[in-house]
Amino acid sequence: MLLDGASLWFRSFYAIPEKVTSPDGRPVNAVRGFLDTISSLVTAHRPSRLVVCLDLDWRPAFRTDLIPSYKAHRVAQAAPAGAGGDVEEVPDTLTPQVDMIMAALRAAGIATAGAPGCEADDVIGTLAFAEADDPVLVVSGDRDLLQVVADDPVPVRVLYVGQGLAKAQLMGPVEVAEKYGLSPARAGTDYAEMSMLRGDPSDGLPGVPGIGEKTAAKLLVEFGSLDALESAAAGGDPAVKPRAAAALQESADYLQAARTVVFVKTDADVVEEGGDALPARPADPSALTALGAELGVESSLRRLGEALNWA
Repeated sequence: MLLDGASLWFRSFYAIPEKVTSPDGRPVNAVRGFLDTISSLVTAHRPSRLVVCLDLDWRPAFRTDLIPSYKAHRVAQAAPAGAGGDVEEVPDTLTPQVDMIMAALRAAGIATAGAPGCEADDVIGTLAFAEADDPVLVVSGDRDLLQVVADDPVPVRVLYVGQGLAKAQLMGPVEVAEKYGLSPARAGTDYAEMSMLRGDPSDGLPGVPGIGEKTAAKLLVEFGSLDALESAAAGGDPAVKPRAAAALQESADYLQAARTVVFVKTDADVVEEGGDALPARPADPSALTALGAELGVESSLRRLGEALNWA
């Protein structure tokens, strides 16, 4: 099980009122929600291995150099020249809770993973692509990760929680193909290429003018791939309507850049902290107990222990 860390704690933050606080008055709504989310997921799906995947760079230069608008609307503070990455707009009361969550994961012995200069999506893509033994379940509220669904060499499924855990959708190649009108044989790749064509305002991707989601899906199924579609448009294939052909040719530079921006990396330099096997006992029981008392999240930690079968 690969958890999209930031996606899940953002959703926990907004799902639970900020009036849920620690004994000293600090908001712990995201902490409680995130821990309870892990407990629910482990109880429901019984993974043998679990990794919380992290954004070490939420807006990597290798993407923004190609498409400067990528996630630009989420920037709270631009980085000075020569400094690190831009600062993401995050609620003031969420930022300290991320440190609390990381402390809880370390004390519990739950593995985390990140990759320098990469987003959590790239970590997930790399770990899923490299897995050759166990089925993989990716949990995220980000549709971009639908591109990782696969059947070989192991099943890779996405539990999409964009509408909350109670309405979670389990998506594999067949489900992605059916929902978006794509080819089951290349549903993940088709989804990513469809995103490039239609654009994605939530990520600052402009898309190809005049080509929406349904048209993009239809063209990809008809021509088999974005490469083949662009080749047909450039070659004057009458199957591509003149307006669409012109738009595709005018967007050739964008589409070339979008391939790097939209496709998740499958070769990121992933660094894991802790083993990914579910912990049979807390890594640091005293620290976990102290953290629970300090933050007032003893009940969430108890539920986590029950989910993990701690005696």
